This record gives sequence, structure tokens and C-alpha cells, in this order.
Amino acid sequence: MLDLDYFELTDVGVVRDHNEDYLGHYLPATPDEGHARGWLFVVADGVGGHDRGEVASQTAVESVIAGFQSAPRGEALTAALPRIVQKANVHVYEAGRAASPGGVNMATTIVACALRYDRAVIAHVGDSRCYLIRHGIAQQLTRDHTVVADQVRLGILTPQEAAESEKRHLLSRSLGSDLFVNVEIDDHQVHADDVLLLCSDGLYGSVKPDDLANIVTFNPNPAVAAGKLVELAKERDGGDNISVQLIRVRDVERMGMYRGRPYKLR
Repeated sequence: MLDLDYFELTDVGVVRDHNEDYLGHYLPATPDEGHARGWLFVVADGVGGHDRGEVASQTAVESVIAGFQSAPRGEALTAALPRIVQKANVHVYEAGRAASPGGVNMATTIVACALRYDRAVIAHVGDSRCYLIRHGIAQQLTRDHTVVADQVRLGILTPQEAAESEKRHLLSRSLGSDLFVNVEIDDHQVHADDVLLLCSDGLYGSVKPDDLANIVTFNPNPAVAAGKLVELAKERDGGDNISVQLIRVRDVERMGMYRGRPYKLR
């Protein structure tokens, strides 16, 4: 069956006095639960400039985990995750409206990765990222939902112009800003020895993909690798909260699908 090793770490950084990032996970208690539901990892980053970013991120992560635990057993992850994240969006939105007389603006980014059999399904909103590290190369599986990233995709800006733009951190969508949000979803096959890395922009803003890949590849213990990544981010910048989840795939269970039902491949 699917066999994982993981570690998660969050740090306030060297400038801010509180942490608006929040991490969470769900681990199946039995092999049967692993087959029926799978594993879940989530990172959220409360949006700066909004009220109660730490409340927004915690509300989002706890809502996603609760939704995952209560989802129908055996439901396809590609169907479950968008619904679960959308429900979390409503929870953050309503929490903001109920926070004080007249309500407050609460918002957060989110990236969630659910794994079952030999598949990893990623749902995200905002600019928190998921990378796949395979054979010493880090591939970004998510795309940033920022104004400048959208402009690059439309050909309005070059990647270099986007990297230097003062608006590069301005989100084009986030969780909790409106009652409905467009959740982006991706499905990937994973292999033994793959590593999935979920993080907030406090990590990838100063630690580039080559450095991510090198540290993870040469430090197979996820706890050691996560610690080195956070320390490097603090050395190079540290102006933002830094959060990372590392999920190392030790083994997978190859599965096929027939009429919506999984079957084991030999």
C-alpha cells in the first residue's frame, strides 16, 4: 500500500512578531482507511493587509481536514477536494462577517495535497505552492494566483518583468474574499522516492527550486530537510512567515480504474 514519511515545520521568520501561516494533516489510522480515504496535507497563509490572517488560515485548514474526514469513503479525490476547499472558503468568509459588528475582511491562501494509491491530487487557491521533487529536480505543480502571474500567462508581462514588479504579491484570488472561489485542481501520479513539498511564499520567495531540490535530495530525512530549508530562508530573507511540509513517498500501490472502481495492477 501507499507508504509515506513526512514532516512539517512553520517559523515566524526574523521580522514579524506573529505567525499567520497554519499547517495541518490527516493520517489514516488503518490500512483500510488509507484505501478508503487516503492522506491529506494542508498549508494556508493568512493574507497580509487583511484582518485576522491567523484566524483565516487556521479556520481554512481545520475546515479542510474536517471535510476530508467526513467525505464519503472511496470518493474520488478529484471530486472531493474542490468541494471541501469551497466549503472552507464559505467558513472563512462567514467567520469574517461574524468577527465583529459590521464584519472584517479575512482571507488566506491554501494548498492541499491528498494522496491515495499512486495518485496525488492538489487543490489550491492563492500563491502557496506544491512542488514535486523527483530525480533531483523540483517541478512546481501549482500556478500562482497573482495579478502578475495572470499577466504573464496572458503575455502582458515577461517573467522577468513579473519578478521585478511591485505588485508580484498581489493575489488575484484567495480563500474567504467572496462567497464563491474558483479552486484549481491537479492530479499527478507519484512514484517511490518522490517528494512532495508544500510551502508558503516565505519559503520559495528566497529559496529557489534548485536549492529546494538539492536540500531535499541530499537530506532524505524530512525533518532534517525541513529544518535546513527554513534556516536557509531565514538567512536569505526571513521577512515573512515560513512554512513547509515535506512528504516522502517510500512506496506506492499501483491502481487502475474500471467503471469508476479501482483495481490493483500487477
